[in-house]
Amino acid sequence: MATLNLPAPAKLNRMLHIVGRRADGYHELQTLFQFLDYGDTLQLTRRDDGHVTLAPAMRGIGAEENLIVRAARLLQAETGCRLGADIHLTKRLPMGGGLGGGSSDAATTLLGLDRLWGLGLGEDRLAVLGLALGADVPVFVRGHSAWAEGVGERLTPVTLDTPWFVVIHPGVAVATAAVFGAAQLTRDTPPITMARALQGGAPSWHNDCEPTVRSLYPPVAEALDWLGRRAPTMLTGTGACVFARIETDAEAKRIVADLPSRFMAFTARGLNLSPLHAALDR
Repeated sequence: MATLNLPAPAKLNRMLHIVGRRADGYHELQTLFQFLDYGDTLQLTRRDDGHVTLAPAMRGIGAEENLIVRAARLLQAETGCRLGADIHLTKRLPMGGGLGGGSSDAATTLLGLDRLWGLGLGEDRLAVLGLALGADVPVFVRGHSAWAEGVGERLTPVTLDTPWFVVIHPGVAVATAAVFGAAQLTRDTPPITMARALQGGAPSWHNDCEPTVRSLYPPVAEALDWLGRRAPTMLTGTGACVFARIETDAEAKRIVADLPSRFMAFTARGLNLSPLHAALDR
């Protein structure tokens, strides 16, 4: 097997609470991760010379800074593997959108190259390596909807409802550091148990980042208000994307058909198992 074509799915934060701030400056979170049947695609082709290439070039990001290349280099460094890869990225997920695009790309690279290079590291070790690349990478490596705590790396698999979603990108990129550094950000939401979060269900869920992102990024506020007039709406992650839970594909498509031209949007089904893992299991 010299080439793999693999998905790198989007994620939603169905809820996000900030329950504290650690001494190292990172925030303690409680969140529910869910995957979507929509995302990027990576084609990975094995090389025998150890070189790692990424195409096309991404504007503003050097190849060696990209999480995809960093994931490949990390695997080489950890295992001593002398194989390389040509990687082609078909990008659909926006940067700074809160959909986990970069983290998902990194996880797909880790799992794909582990298979392509015959390393056999296993999910546990790959999740540890993924955490070195970013707090959201482990959930993509694990590949199941999850209740997450800590900085988002302590994961417990859960089963969530799988409706359709309308996801809107307001046309701005949100800087996560700006949101978590904002003085007005809520950082002391009382912790809850996973059981309580699941028992309350979607009507009880909220995102602590939303008021801050609303004030810092007016286009996000406009998107929340526009979609919120049609269905209960929430920010995912620190944004910029916002989403609404919709019962049917047809209804979701009707909403997108009315979308103002200043926004971009897609519809997708919620998933409990990552399409990446489904592809690797085939």
